[in-house]
Amino acid sequence: MYGTPPLILILLAVIVLISYRAFKDTLLFNRLKFNVRAVQLGEYYRLLTAGFIHVDYNHLFFNGFTLFIFGGNALYGLGAINFILLYMISLLMGNGLAYYYHKRNPYYTAVGASGAIMGIVYSSILMFPEMKLAIIFFPIPFPSYVFGVGYLIYTLFGIKSQNDGIGHTAHFGGAIGGIICTLVFDPFVFEKSFYTLILMIGVTLVAGWFLFNQSDR
Repeated sequence: MYGTPPLILILLAVIVLISYRAFKDTLLFNRLKFNVRAVQLGEYYRLLTAGFIHVDYNHLFFNGFTLFIFGGNALYGLGAINFILLYMISLLMGNGLAYYYHKRNPYYTAVGASGAIMGIVYSSILMFPEMKLAIIFFPIPFPSYVFGVGYLIYTLFGIKSQNDGIGHTAHFGGAIGGIICTLVFDPFVFEKSFYTLILMIGVTLVAGWFLFNQSDR
């Protein structure tokens, strides 16, 4: 919507460079990835560093492309400092939720910037409710709030099934982080996106109930 500012390009470059380095260095990859047992042993830095490495080039491209598309919107709406806070908080909330949900599985691992990216996507949806989206399998533009609510529901079912290899808990945690940060940094979204917020809160409550009762604690 507003182009791709230098900050977004720098962030993309950092993610690409670290991911590429980890592709070539298995030891580095294993040192940076999120792992429940490692976090339990005090390696909390993994909650952050896991967001800068990826499984493969497809994974990296998808996250990078989404950041490229939505990053400018979130940056424009929040400003540089709040954007960086949004990114980091969403990333940490995504991996934090993954840790909580899988804390009884010491072998659970995850990588990728998806939690942070989802925070940016949901921040953009709240600040620009008139925005239209189109996806590969449904190229006809539709209101962004439809995607916002629908993806939360999809993520809930993904968390329940856990059979597709996707880090749905990190996606959900990142989305919630993005919503919370946007409400704090830009309170006017209460007015601009009131009904979208109500729908998202309803879905979040259902998801919260499910996670509290079904996590592998």
